[in-house]
Amino acid sequence: MSSLKFPKPLKRGDKIAIVSLSSGALGEDFCKHELEIGLERLKKLGLVPVVMPSALKGIEYIKNHPEARAGDLKQAFMDDEIKGIITAIGGDDTYRTIPYLMRDEVFKEAVRKHPKIFVGFSDTTNNHLMLNKLGLTTYYGPCFLADVAELDDEMLPYTAEYFDKLFNDESFEIKSSPVWYEDRKSYDRSQIGVPRTAHDEKHGVETLNGSGMRSGELYGGCIESFYNALAGEKYKDTPSVYKTYKIWPDDDEWSKKILFLETSEEKPSPEKLKKMLMALKERGILAKVQGIIVGKPIDEVFYDEYKDVWREIFDDLDTPVLYNLNFGHAVPRCILPYGAKATVNFDQQKVSIER
Repeated sequence: MSSLKFPKPLKRGDKIAIVSLSSGALGEDFCKHELEIGLERLKKLGLVPVVMPSALKGIEYIKNHPEARAGDLKQAFMDDEIKGIITAIGGDDTYRTIPYLMRDEVFKEAVRKHPKIFVGFSDTTNNHLMLNKLGLTTYYGPCFLADVAELDDEMLPYTAEYFDKLFNDESFEIKSSPVWYEDRKSYDRSQIGVPRTAHDEKHGVETLNGSGMRSGELYGGCIESFYNALAGEKYKDTPSVYKTYKIWPDDDEWSKKILFLETSEEKPSPEKLKKMLMALKERGILAKVQGIIVGKPIDEVFYDEYKDVWREIFDDLDTPVLYNLNFGHAVPRCILPYGAKATVNFDQQKVSIER
């Protein structure tokens, strides 16, 4: 169905690059213990972590040098020994790397000829959409700091289960996690070995609009990233960057998509969610796609209020909507491969992914 290239699965002994494409927090002293934990976890998985040159240069450097962030990603794609790339964490301005990379024919050729695993979420949405445009299937899923470097004694079981799917190319189902976890109030050294506060899943996956079965190519990300790329509310030049480098799908391509969207740790108000969804609706995107799957809100903040917004926005649309799946900012999280065929049963609340 998709013309995208799927990278080869990871295997033991493979090198995996760690890149800071948004925030440079990984290079700060307050993250040193998480860096150590994460590197050791990757090694236990049989991988060889490679920290890219700018990844540990800190928040201010990363903020002021998008060309260095772009250079790290290029170097990772150029290195034949590196088979996977994981982002350190999200942030808010990784769109600034796009011009450096999309003007670089050597980088674009490397992506096309040497596809490799790329995984991350949040602001990394911008990198995913860029790589998608270049023909690569990437994975909206765990990042280094929030997941691999989990402060408990091991990665969260559900997250680890789906991270392990990067080591094979089998089809799989997105199942509801039996538990969800609160965001930590602190990530300092005192939290090493301390379990997150866990809650039983009370809601499960819910159908908010429509019925039946729909299939399409997975496409999406963090709705704040989508909204800024459409409206330029946070950074005014983002829409022009997307337009210049033709990042968005062509109009007729939206009808082939299953769109996945989720809200960030900023916990936007229901009014803000409505504003962001209206930006997509006014451009005809919500009416064109085959269906929509929505991520669980972090800490279940605005859980019911968000449901009301989704129902209101889709009240006059036939597009089916599935709510409360475990991807994005809420913990734990699965992986969603861009461009893979997803079949969604809106009557039975099931999502199947073909690879």
